[in-house]
Amino acid sequence: MRQLTDTHAHTVASTHAYSTIEEYFRAAADKGLQLFSITDHGPEMPDSPHPWHFGNMRVLPRVRYGVAMLRGVEANILPTEIRPLDVNETLMSFMDFGIASFHEPVFPPSDQKAHTRAMIAAMETGLVQILGHPGNPNFPININEVVRAARDNNVLIEINNSSFVSSRLGSEPYCIEILETVQTLDWKVAVSSDSHVHYAVGDVDIALEKIDRLGFPEDKIVTLNARRLIEFLGEHGKPVAQDLSVWLDDLDALEIIEL
Repeated sequence: MRQLTDTHAHTVASTHAYSTIEEYFRAAADKGLQLFSITDHGPEMPDSPHPWHFGNMRVLPRVRYGVAMLRGVEANILPTEIRPLDVNETLMSFMDFGIASFHEPVFPPSDQKAHTRAMIAAMETGLVQILGHPGNPNFPININEVVRAARDNNVLIEINNSSFVSSRLGSEPYCIEILETVQTLDWKVAVSSDSHVHYAVGDVDIALEKIDRLGFPEDKIVTLNARRLIEFLGEHGKPVAQDLSVWLDDLDALEIIEL
């Protein structure tokens, strides 16, 4: 099994990351990816870019070196029911998609009930399409309730490769339980690198290995290829589905020729 997209990566706009968009484009092309995404942190993260950064992503090319790029944001889940996320409809109108994640500097860890309620509230806003690294052991959740809410709101559950490698240590048993619950409830996942340097873009092999061991069905991995991911965003009414329609057709034609 090989994945040809990546839905989670950070640039120098999030100052704890180290690469530019051009470096990501080149690395993605070198690795044979079809598509990658830039998802710098939302406004409440201490080192996040100014909100104008997200609105101005429209100046960036859709395709370079044959690789497409999605314009995204990793929004922060907030500890308030009045405002579940640190992004709003105006900011998200410029985005191809959003990820909703817990981050300790923004949401001090609390208890399972509070985490579960906040995560579900974030998905119910309709502003995000992926739930980011939900296996973080610092934020225990009711996995069954969260996966059901994700399915009800057509939000993908992220399986984050970095959670098995270097970030959020101790995540693995929770990620496995999440995968098992997703499979039981017949839902879908997004597999991502959470790259903070361009060398790691598309590096999801460890996550895919864990998925394969569980016998998780490939057709439930929405990020496996560009068409599957773009069609999913089309279900959310995202204009990127139309923007990249010709590119997808050309990609399909090229694959047929190569075969």
